[in-house]
Parts: sequence; C-alpha cells; structure tokens
Amino acid sequence: MLQIANLTLVSPFLLAPLAGYTDLPFRRLCREFGAGLVVSEMISCHGLVYKQANTLAMLASNPAERPVSFQLFGADPAIMGQAAALLSTFHPDLIDINMGCPVKKVTKRGAGAALMQDPQLAKAIITSVIKNSTVPVTVKTRIGVDSQHISAVDFARMAEEAGAAAITIHGRTWAQGFTGIADWDIIAQVKQAVALPVIGNGDIHSHAQGCAMMRLTGCDGIMIGRAALGNPWVFSPDGKPTELSPLLDGVFRHLELIEESLPPGHMPGCIKNHMGRYFKGLPESARYRKMIYDCKDLVALHHALSLIRESSRNNQQEQG
Repeated sequence: MLQIANLTLVSPFLLAPLAGYTDLPFRRLCREFGAGLVVSEMISCHGLVYKQANTLAMLASNPAERPVSFQLFGADPAIMGQAAALLSTFHPDLIDINMGCPVKKVTKRGAGAALMQDPQLAKAIITSVIKNSTVPVTVKTRIGVDSQHISAVDFARMAEEAGAAAITIHGRTWAQGFTGIADWDIIAQVKQAVALPVIGNGDIHSHAQGCAMMRLTGCDGIMIGRAALGNPWVFSPDGKPTELSPLLDGVFRHLELIEESLPPGHMPGCIKNHMGRYFKGLPESARYRKMIYDCKDLVALHHALSLIRESSRNNQQEQG
C-alpha cells in the first residue's frame, strides 16, 4: 500500500505518464493488471485554458480506472493555476506537475525538465497549482540537469516546502534523456531528505526490480513507464506470460477497452504501436507485427488478432 495525502493506494506500483500511450484504455488495463495508480499523458496548461479540442479529449476518464492522476505541464504559474482549477472540475484523484520531461518541444518553452534550472519558478508553479486545485498535487522530476548539476535533494525539499503531497524522481538527468543508467543512489538520498512520499522511477522492467528499488532506496512507491508497454503484467509478481495463449488474453482485453472508447472506423497509429509491442521476443513476432500494422481499422485489427489466436491454438493441438 501507498498513502499520498488522503489517498490510499492498494499497490505501490504506479503507471507513469507516457505521451501517446497512457490513454484511457491503457490506463484501465493497467489498473486491472495491478497498478495502484495510473497517470494520464502530459496535458498542456495552455491547451486546457484555451479549451483546445485535442487537449480536452485527453481528459476522458472512467470510474473503473480510479485512482487516476492527471498530469499538467507548463512554465507560467498563473496559467498553470487556471489549468489546475479547470482540471479539478473533472475530479481526478491527484494532479501531477511535470518537471522532468526532457523532450525539446516541452523544454524549449521552459517547461518539463527545464524547470530544474529555475527552482524559484518551479516553486511558484507548485504553489499556484496547489492554491487552485481541489485535490492533492504531486511533482515528477529528475535527479538534475546533468551529471555536474545533481539537484534532486534540494528540489525535493523545495517541493515539500511548497506543499506537494508526493514527489516522483526519475533517476536520470535531463541531459541523459532516456539513455544511460538510472541512479538509484540519488533516489535514496531524496528519500532520506524529505518526509513526503518518494516514488522511484527509472530502469524498472519487472515487479521484482521494483521491489529491489524500494528495498535499496527506501522509496515508498515505484513508477513504471516504458516497461509497461506491451506488458501490463509488469505490475504483478507473476510477470508477462511466456506462452502466446495467455498473452493473447491480455491483448484482447486491451482491444476490448479500446473498442469501448473509439468508433470502429477510427484507429490512431498509437494503437498499432501498443498492440505490436505485446509480441516482442516471440518466435513469429515480425509476422504478427506486420499483420497488425497492415490493419486499417479496429475491425481489421480484431480479425488479425483472431487469426493469431487461431494459429496459436492450431499449433498447440499439433504439439499436443
């Protein structure tokens, strides 16, 4: 269990925000597979305040996914505060502030990881969001700008002083992006420095690794991002099935949740990316992925996955 303000999570394993991936169907799937909390894709504070259609579409939610956190990004305290007030009307369980995204289109505007360079601005943003929010506010950041400027401990203390309910530390610097190795020692230092819950993030590819991070760093929870793609089983001790049949059960459940959210004739590319990842490492993964990427809509995708399942059953019968 993990306690964040007045919110009790049944598992300390959380789904990280992933641009283009942590949509409503995938969040619901990960909750079903054991995630204690799921987080939305990054939501632009400007897009929210100006009521841009694409931004508002990202706020689709369902009681089945709760508890859910919606993540805001931006660099203007006033606009972030307005966005938090608007976001609060959608009644998420938490609002998270992105202060760790290394992607240039975010940082060039002073948001995401760029805020690590300006702790005073970061504090003003946290204060403004908390003031305008009706739910607890958390912060997600990194260990520093680069290896010469490791600031996670001071940044976490600042977030705590500003009133953040929890902080997630990705064990890489802004300069590293998603390369290199996450530094768990810095996460341990943060945990020792603050009283608020600390959630570790970075290089967690299995439930066992997550448990190891909590044991080695003392952190209160684990946030898993890219390792959950094609593998929602990462949130449970049993892990991803090695046999195709039980794996397909998860794939079809994901597809069922997608079909509840989208019209049959609509299929964004991210869905193919999601589905293709399930088959990574399997003997016929290249063929399966080609079948998926050739699909034009959800009806075709359902048919392709049914063919894969039928092929799997035939192979089992031949081997039996």
